Amino acid sequence: MRDSERFSAHPRESDMTVRRLSHERSRRRTRTMNIQSRARIRVARRYRASPERVFDAWLDPSTAGSWLFATALRPMARVKIDGRVGGSFYFAEQGDGEDIEHSGEYIDVARPRRLAFTLSANGRTPHITRVISEILPWKRGCELILTHENLPADHARSMKTRWIGILYGLGEMLDQHAGRARLSTLVSTRSCVESG
Repeated sequence: MRDSERFSAHPRESDMTVRRLSHERSRRRTRTMNIQSRARIRVARRYRASPERVFDAWLDPSTAGSWLFATALRPMARVKIDGRVGGSFYFAEQGDGEDIEHSGEYIDVARPRRLAFTLSANGRTPHITRVISEILPWKRGCELILTHENLPADHARSMKTRWIGILYGLGEMLDQHAGRARLSTLVSTRSCVESG
């Protein structure tokens, strides 16, 4: 090999190395930005129902379909639940000509105190989020502490508001099934948003 060929090969290799390193730095920077732009929300609510009733409301398809992800204007059209570790769930609501789907997989099922699952909306969530529902017994019922992790930071406040509404719906459903007065479920509600 002549010297001119040898030296001309080195700049190409060098250019490729520089491009590769630049690409790696860019990927690390993007990954860091994604990690930094994630948030966790926490919402707590007390119910005048046993921990078992509250826990079971998450896994019974007909019951969960009336409150989980549902609203008065957008009830669930389809609900499928396989409530075991590794099992999945699927909720579909119809509204304005578009189906909105919520799906995920159960990570932890420990009746009546803890339920954890992944969550994706319309299968388009770029990062899988995780929801943890912890149920603590109280003298007259229980407290549910819901944590939603790995949310895009710009969606955290709206998701917190959505979960407050969803947990309100759970209280309404529990009251209706128990035949209690409409507002007896709410003892207290508290919430927070944490950025990661």
